Amino acid sequence: MRRSKHRVSAFSLSFLDIMACGFGAVTLLFLILKHDASAIQTADPNLAAEVNLLQEDIRVGEAELVALRNSLASVADNIVEAQGLSKRVLADIEESRRELSAQKDPQQDVEMLRRQVQELQQETAKLEQQGNASNVRAFIGQGQRQYLTGLKLGGKRILILVDGSASMLSDSIVNVIRTRNMSDKVKRNSEKWRRAVRSIEWLVAQLPVDSQYQLYVFNTAARSVTGDGGTWRATADRQGLDQAIAQLGQVVPAGGTSLINAFEAINGFASPPDNLFLLTDGLPTQGRKPSGDRTVSGRERLKLFAKAVEVLPGRLPVNVLLFPMEGDPAAAASFWQLAISSQGAFMSPSRDWP
Repeated sequence: MRRSKHRVSAFSLSFLDIMACGFGAVTLLFLILKHDASAIQTADPNLAAEVNLLQEDIRVGEAELVALRNSLASVADNIVEAQGLSKRVLADIEESRRELSAQKDPQQDVEMLRRQVQELQQETAKLEQQGNASNVRAFIGQGQRQYLTGLKLGGKRILILVDGSASMLSDSIVNVIRTRNMSDKVKRNSEKWRRAVRSIEWLVAQLPVDSQYQLYVFNTAARSVTGDGGTWRATADRQGLDQAIAQLGQVVPAGGTSLINAFEAINGFASPPDNLFLLTDGLPTQGRKPSGDRTVSGRERLKLFAKAVEVLPGRLPVNVLLFPMEGDPAAAASFWQLAISSQGAFMSPSRDWP
């Protein structure tokens, strides 16, 4: 059999069609897709910042929502508690109404309460009489009033320092200048000085019977009014108390005020005091020695006060009775601080005390 002369070719029409289609598809994809590697689009920074702000607002809102929910729960609890309390109050009111309506004769109850008050007043009067009988020295103020001072009246050895400077003649500087040029009798009978003497009378009348005392008056120097400085006097000696008060009434206020000399007089006792009463009207005007200046500023007076406080013995309560003097605004605060820091008491009595 004779072989055919027709040759088979690998590049037939069908193969060329397939290759053409494939090349066209590759070309189409190349045209469609971005093939520039340097043209990568970056995110807008403004948009990213706004997104971050929105996310932060969302977080804050969620936190506030939690807080509001907690507050709502707390308010709900308070409402429930208030409702319970209101019910209890209403029940108490209703019970009180029933009790009042059950009373047959309220006037009888009123009379009974009046009788009880009268009996208590009588018992109180008896107790007051018994208390006054135990005082070492009787003292009755205007209208027989009783006084609550807060002063610490205890102690075994009690020292009383009374300011006897010229400023104790009056509360105003003008009247002090006017009065100091008058007779000694007028000075002793000045209203402010008589009030100071009455205050000491009240004070010694309240001292414990088993205590000891000493009464000093000071201006530029300090001295005992009875002339026995450095020794303690028995409080139970009523005659001695009357003598000390009488001699205090004969003192004529004069001179400046040296608080440091008054405090240094405490060191003259063999047995130191355990309670101190200071009756004065303002900050000191002199130190240990007169300065020679005719006027003393407020700042200098504060310095003199601070130096005087430095010589005070430790753990000595200082009870201050301040009769304020015009032109000395820092006195009250300074003496109050001294009383509080020493575990004492401070009082600025009214004009009708005691």
